[in-house]
Order: sequence, then structure tokens, then C-alpha cells
Amino acid sequence: MNLGDEQELDNLKKYTFAVYILQALSFVTLFSGVFGIIVNYIKYDDIRGTWLQSHFDWQKATFWWSLTWLVIGYLTLFIWIGALIWGILTFWAIYRIAKGWIYLVDGKQMYAD
Repeated sequence: MNLGDEQELDNLKKYTFAVYILQALSFVTLFSGVFGIIVNYIKYDDIRGTWLQSHFDWQKATFWWSLTWLVIGYLTLFIWIGALIWGILTFWAIYRIAKGWIYLVDGKQMYAD
């Protein structure tokens, strides 16, 4: 890997970091998670074939599964199961975001979902 490639990889790492930040901010405003997934899809071709691709795949899975369970929780709120689903979802999403963020800082590749 030459110096130009390392600089490009550092630049792409910043996008990966930004998506984790946007996902974390989704606990405050749901739209930040949407902005994060948009960045993820826009930059995906640029990170393809690098160790960052595993992080982008991890972020996509976190977003789409969170959205799925958020909707299921909403649809089952009337029978109180939705509140339980949202509680579990909150801890699961925090875990996924934290783990991805830590692995990114450590320069580690995420394992496949």
C-alpha cells in the first residue's frame, strides 16, 4: 500500500466514523440514522475490498434490523410487548454501535453477520 492509498483509507475511515456517530445520534433524533445509512450507501463503492467494508456491512445490518424491530415494537405497543421490544432494541443497538466504533478505532475488521 503506498502513501496515497493510506491517505485515501484514512479519509474513508472518517466516513465510517461519521456513520457510527450518526447512528449513535439516532437515539436523540431518528433522522440522523437515516442520514448515516445514506452516507453508507453513497460511499460503499469506495470502501469495497478494504477492511472498512466489514464496518459498512455491520452498519447497514444495524440500521435495517433496528428499523425492522422499531416498527414491530410500534405495531405491538398496544399489547405492551412493543415496550419490551424497544427496550431490548435499545441495548442491542448501543452494543452494535459501541462494538463497531471500538473495532474501528482499533483498526480491526468486523466479522460477518
